[in-house]
Amino acid sequence: MFRSFGVFNYRVWFFGAIISNIGGWMQSTAQDWVVLTELTHNDASAMGATMALQFGPPLVLVGLTGRVADRFDRRRILLVTQTTLMLLALGVAALLLTHVMTLPLMLVFAACFGIANAFDAPARQAFVSDMVAMENASNAVALNSASFNMARLIGPAVGGLSIVALGSGWVFVANAATFLAMIVALLMIRTRELMPRPKNRRAGGLMVGMRYVGSRPDLLVVFAMVFLIGAFGMNFPIFASTMALEFHKQADGYGVLSSVLAIGSLTGALLAARRDRARVRVLMIAAGGFGVASIVSAQMPTYVSYAITLVFVGFSTVTMLTTANGYVQTTTDPALRGRVLALYMAVVMGATPIGAPIAGWVADAFGPRAAIMVGGAAGLVSFAIGAGWMLHSGRLHRREDARFLLTLDETRPVRVVEAMQRAFIPPITSATTPIRVEPRTGTAPGSERLDGTGSAGTGFARTGSGDVGLDAPCADLDASRADATKRDGSGDGA
Repeated sequence: MFRSFGVFNYRVWFFGAIISNIGGWMQSTAQDWVVLTELTHNDASAMGATMALQFGPPLVLVGLTGRVADRFDRRRILLVTQTTLMLLALGVAALLLTHVMTLPLMLVFAACFGIANAFDAPARQAFVSDMVAMENASNAVALNSASFNMARLIGPAVGGLSIVALGSGWVFVANAATFLAMIVALLMIRTRELMPRPKNRRAGGLMVGMRYVGSRPDLLVVFAMVFLIGAFGMNFPIFASTMALEFHKQADGYGVLSSVLAIGSLTGALLAARRDRARVRVLMIAAGGFGVASIVSAQMPTYVSYAITLVFVGFSTVTMLTTANGYVQTTTDPALRGRVLALYMAVVMGATPIGAPIAGWVADAFGPRAAIMVGGAAGLVSFAIGAGWMLHSGRLHRREDARFLLTLDETRPVRVVEAMQRAFIPPITSATTPIRVEPRTGTAPGSERLDGTGSAGTGFARTGSGDVGLDAPCADLDASRADATKRDGSGDGA
């Protein structure tokens, strides 16, 4: 479960991220409460507008942010974005402490936070894969999610209590201080131990990434499922804050709801870290679980019973997001990973400007329970999309040895086994000197050894280990095939 901790760079990153994320969740709680209760009179629509401005830039700037993440040093990008976010937090704190903050000013700061995060998110996600080997990338992504949700367990509760005890302005000051932990961690990274990044010689920016995603039906399905839930189901600040008011709670009650949500989220992230890799079927099941849990939570009559159901909502949400993130990272061409992740983050974060105003309007017009029901319905639709694709792809069929049982074919990228050491070839002394090659042992020249039933030409092996054994004289040919497989990345991992 914790195998990525064997890497020094990842350990430093992980603990720096926990501290910084705690401050981030404290600030998020304070910002939501300030907009809802201090700058307006419980106006959920204003809160939706704030979220739209904060999460809109990743969608608008997706072509630029992905290109930047692919072309420039990601560690330096993060140093710039983290410093910028720290200064913005100090600016909001100053305006709140001097009592000159207004709703228009808060909307401007929300947009600035969104622009900084638009560059931060794809670089941050891709940098995780720079710190660990590819076989540990899915584990690192899951542990990264665990770090985020460990902070979510602490930050909102501390933020809510701090608002009541100290005031919202000091919460922003505290968040600015926690950015120092992430900046120090980035400075401690041993750059010589980072994974080598492939040179990207492909022209174009966003269109290259879009064409790549368009050629991968599995990625299109993942993006569609995440978009629906991101737009209509993951408006937790609106849902939790308005439900807290419905149950006659204050800022501390809202913070507790966010922390309870994180209990399930942390559990989902840790279980995801135990899996050897990300699979689409796990994403599909988690989306269905999210829909059911959300609909049930909307029916709860008391504050305590609503809080209990949030554990299941958090568990299914993080299981879905962690699986989707790990799948995108581990199956994407490394040369395009930054751009594809920028598209993915645009789908996740950019869905909010579409869904948050709608959720805020529904909460104002029909009550928060109706808004939560809409999110639950989006989860069920996402499940239907995933199940429909899986059935259409032909991977689900009846087992040959049991009439009433079904089986699911598992398609995975072929893992290229390290080539055998080349046979010794003496130097050529003249144009007529023959080249002597030592006799090989093993398979005949040009042959591949398949443990599954797939073909090495397609780059995938079905229902088996899918490992390919390479013989020495054919190493260059087969290595080029393996490289083509990595560039194609067409496995669905269902």
